[in-house]
Amino acid sequence: MFLRFFENLRAARVPVSLREFLGFLEALKAGLSTYDIDAFYYLGRTIMVKDERNIDKYDRAFAMTFDGLAEISAQDVLDAVDIPEEWLRKMAEKHLSAEEMAEIEALGGFDKLMETLKERLKEQEGRHQGGNKWIGTAGTSPFGAYGYNPEGVRIGQKESRHQKATKVWDKREFRNLDDGVELGTRNIKVALKRLRRWAREGAAEELDLSGTIRSTAENGYLDVKTRPERHNAVKVLLFLDVGGSMDPHVKVVEELFSAARAEFKHLEYYYFHNCLYEGVWRDNKRRWNDQTSTHEVMRTYGPDYKCIFVGDASMSPYEIAYAGGANEHWNAEPGQIWLERAREQWSSNLWINPTPESHWQYTHSIQMIREIFENRMVPMTLAGLEQGMRELVR
Repeated sequence: MFLRFFENLRAARVPVSLREFLGFLEALKAGLSTYDIDAFYYLGRTIMVKDERNIDKYDRAFAMTFDGLAEISAQDVLDAVDIPEEWLRKMAEKHLSAEEMAEIEALGGFDKLMETLKERLKEQEGRHQGGNKWIGTAGTSPFGAYGYNPEGVRIGQKESRHQKATKVWDKREFRNLDDGVELGTRNIKVALKRLRRWAREGAAEELDLSGTIRSTAENGYLDVKTRPERHNAVKVLLFLDVGGSMDPHVKVVEELFSAARAEFKHLEYYYFHNCLYEGVWRDNKRRWNDQTSTHEVMRTYGPDYKCIFVGDASMSPYEIAYAGGANEHWNAEPGQIWLERAREQWSSNLWINPTPESHWQYTHSIQMIREIFENRMVPMTLAGLEQGMRELVR
């Protein structure tokens, strides 16, 4: 069965290696998920899924492999019942109230419950529906599906009707993960990791194992070598649009900002409103009396910086194309001029838009900024952000 599981994972394009699969088998042999289907599911997912985008593929392969319990034979159920009595006790304590546990005693407790199930399996031939004795559907027997009994074991049913079964044998509810959803901080960090350039700077504090081996072999005595710790040397300049139409996107932009600060050692940031003009600021409370000249920012941060704008790009086209078009102050030069200067100063640039991509075509200002950035605009989704990171590393 587990070999078929491995084959289904590969067929579903989950990039699982043979070593990972063997590790999964070793974990099962060690008893890490004995008698617990949920633990079994998460154990396999933890070992064999290394990218959140593959969780949905894993779910489908899992369901394909272990589906079909509705068609199990009586002998299959009888064999399975011998295994999880201790597990059933623990699950009952977890999911049943004291009153429901007392009701189970009316049948004689768990031992009587399992003994009766075995006897019914031996006596019954064929499918049964309705009634209160045989294992089947739509009845009040403690065993079967689509019926009701407060102390029942559900068999061959894909969903619970009364949430009273002692063990939901074949119920699996796994949330699909779509790469089109908006990002959380963890997913953003995963995507930002694609924008990396490793370097070693600073004090030599990390053990250089290969260098130690080589030097020891050459000198004939133990010669320990150290090296600076490796870190991400990419430099990022972040411009964040705030206020107005960006208010609904505050949460996801905060998550992006938090993830960027954690991921990049060299990160500088400034705020702007709607479009880039002659001044930007670090503190929104002091944006009128403590601005930084955009010219100064361009002189301070060289072309080796990766420049990222984050904003919905939704505004009046006049704010982009005309002097004096800004809605809060008189801008001596059009916003388009400043955006073009930024694009030329930092040739590795990107605009991240939290507005769903399907809405972009309805806003003229979004189309204008896309043209300025030569279509280097991506949606704030997992797929969009990863695409943007690939663009920046080119």
